[in-house]
Amino acid sequence: MKDEKQSKFSIHSVQIIYTVSMSITFKHHDTLRLFVKAAQYSSFTDAAQALNMTKGAISYQIKTLETDLGTLLFDRNARGVKLTKSGQRLSASCRPLYREIEEELIALKGADAQTLTVGMSSYFASRWLSPRLMTFMQEHPEIQLRIQPMTELFDLERQNVDIAIRWGNGNWDDVEITPYMPMSAWPVGNKATAEKVRQLGPARAFSELTLLRDHDDSNAWSEWFSRAGLAQDTRKDTLIIPDPNVRVQAVIDGQGIALNDDLVAQEIAADKLVRLSDAELTSYGYFLAIPRTKTRSTSVNAFVAWLQQC
Repeated sequence: MKDEKQSKFSIHSVQIIYTVSMSITFKHHDTLRLFVKAAQYSSFTDAAQALNMTKGAISYQIKTLETDLGTLLFDRNARGVKLTKSGQRLSASCRPLYREIEEELIALKGADAQTLTVGMSSYFASRWLSPRLMTFMQEHPEIQLRIQPMTELFDLERQNVDIAIRWGNGNWDDVEITPYMPMSAWPVGNKATAEKVRQLGPARAFSELTLLRDHDDSNAWSEWFSRAGLAQDTRKDTLIIPDPNVRVQAVIDGQGIALNDDLVAQEIAADKLVRLSDAELTSYGYFLAIPRTKTRSTSVNAFVAWLQQC
């Protein structure tokens, strides 16, 4: 029965490759796979990392495919690559078919080959998940777990992430959200900053301090100022630091103030950080985020169930 299924799958694979290749010979099967990955990441560098290849090898193979097709598939510029209209057309044809092949390959390998990629910030991974992770691995030895540190927890499907643990208020529509760990956010600074707030008062001190944010369009600080009853004028003194651990160190070094939570308890206890106000964002915390385009796998369900028990 297994041989019959494998034979059926092999025939189906050939049909798929023939369909998307059209006049392209079968030797381009691997090149098309590289093209699909490059189109998925919009980056030769990221595609190369995902496939354990060099950027030069990816670039050469794509250029060879373009030469054989007689059309450009990517526009190249200093900021990266972008699909041309021809590239978009080929990607639309290839990507779902290669995804089908990959899914059936996983199914053929069986439960022993289950994989799970979990995206999260290095801040959450090191401060909360790491000490607990061994229990999941012991309970689910059949799942090959990959923890992917991320500073941009968006567009999870493009990054091949099955589930992410995302910080914020949960108001996102790009993913399926499950509340996980409520954890209020509040402003912290170093001891010198705390003394400035004490001397000048919150209104004046906060208007002069540099606000550290995680990304450009974050409105967490605006929400906090509203909650604290403080005016927030249009500000230029902001600093974007996507990595939460780097942001914590920046606050310790006196580069500004940031919104943090109980995961900095160690720095608070050591007087490296000081909480600057009782006002807090009670709707904030950590949420489980799953790409809407993905079907929940058994490995995702197992990980979610384990998290809810922790």
